Amino acid sequence: MNNIEAEELLIIFCSLVVLSYLFSIIGKYLRLPSVLLLLFTGMGIRAIADTYNTAILIPNRIVEALGVVGLIMIVLEAGLDLKIEKAKLKLIRNSFLSALIIFLLSVASLTALLNFWLNEENILNCIIYAIPLSIISSAIVLPSLHTLNKNQQEFLVYEASFSDIIGILAFNYFIAEEIMTWKSFAVFGGGILVSIILSLVLSLVLFLILAKVKLNIKFFLIFSLLILLYAGGKLLHLPSLLIIMIFGLLINNWDKMKWERLTRYFPESQISPLHELLHSITAESSFLIRTFFFILFGYSIDLHLLMQEEVIAVGLIIVFCLLLIRFLYLRFFVKTNVFPELFFMPRGLITIVLFYKIPQSMKLHDFNDGILFFVILTTSIIMALGMIFYKKKPDEIVEERQFVESEIF
Repeated sequence: MNNIEAEELLIIFCSLVVLSYLFSIIGKYLRLPSVLLLLFTGMGIRAIADTYNTAILIPNRIVEALGVVGLIMIVLEAGLDLKIEKAKLKLIRNSFLSALIIFLLSVASLTALLNFWLNEENILNCIIYAIPLSIISSAIVLPSLHTLNKNQQEFLVYEASFSDIIGILAFNYFIAEEIMTWKSFAVFGGGILVSIILSLVLSLVLFLILAKVKLNIKFFLIFSLLILLYAGGKLLHLPSLLIIMIFGLLINNWDKMKWERLTRYFPESQISPLHELLHSITAESSFLIRTFFFILFGYSIDLHLLMQEEVIAVGLIIVFCLLLIRFLYLRFFVKTNVFPELFFMPRGLITIVLFYKIPQSMKLHDFNDGILFFVILTTSIIMALGMIFYKKKPDEIVEERQFVESEIF
């Protein structure tokens, strides 16, 4: 890498962006998640590098930093997508319960599996490893919903977004110094309350900057402030992603605001263009970050680990548990068609980022990292199969065609 000229480096970076864009187009035609193609690209680069004994050293900190920035963008994008309406309260309730109950059952089953397999005395460490593996990756789900109908899309958007937030909150709680005491619950609940209050106050400050500042350069100023809020919140042990989530929700649902004094100072005519600007730039930035993150992560996968019998056996059991729990809940509690919603359970960016965040003192020393790679790849392939074999009903195709025509004409 030290011998690569600056121009060659630019060619590589820009070629990867163009390739990712082509993957997005190809993915829509072939009904494949573009993230899966990015992972395979990274693995292919790794295979070529190994073949020619060319070492490309990529520090884990770079992948982790990209993952954190991607996490912030995903949560912000989710907030900008979620519309809170009376007509959608049932959908929101069902998706929240689906995310929560499936997450809790998944954590319980994977904790028992890890504890049995590794014969670990400290069950807390098993819980901490089970949490990231139980979170649905909205980074993979959200760009892959174009093949589904509108109701399915909305359910999965809410479910994946809630799964992210629930999983992150649970992870932050269990890596704290003190847990499962009244004091820890009070501190944790107080942190959430403080984050909500801070998010409302800081959101108004960000609104003021966005709406009143006359300079054209606004988005990356706001984005930098959001990263500072996230980092500052982490240092204060607050669930800082809630701040970003609520900021996005406020912008997207400003038309529901009833406080007249506030709406007079920040009229919807000012907030609506900000929503469109943020939504557009956030989507573009998420695409860029997702491109480099998943290629780098694919490159970091040791292909030899995936071939180990232990990795395949344990990985398959984990994936089977996740699928079974999701099937039973969707079939007997939500009481809906389980296809293709059953298959939209990929693990990805958040799972990887949280694994990087596990404290050294809580590591499972006998845990094989190949299992993480196997679960992420397998669940992504399962989702791809669901996308490929799902066919819309004739009336859904007609409705979609009418919607597209109305948008065009």
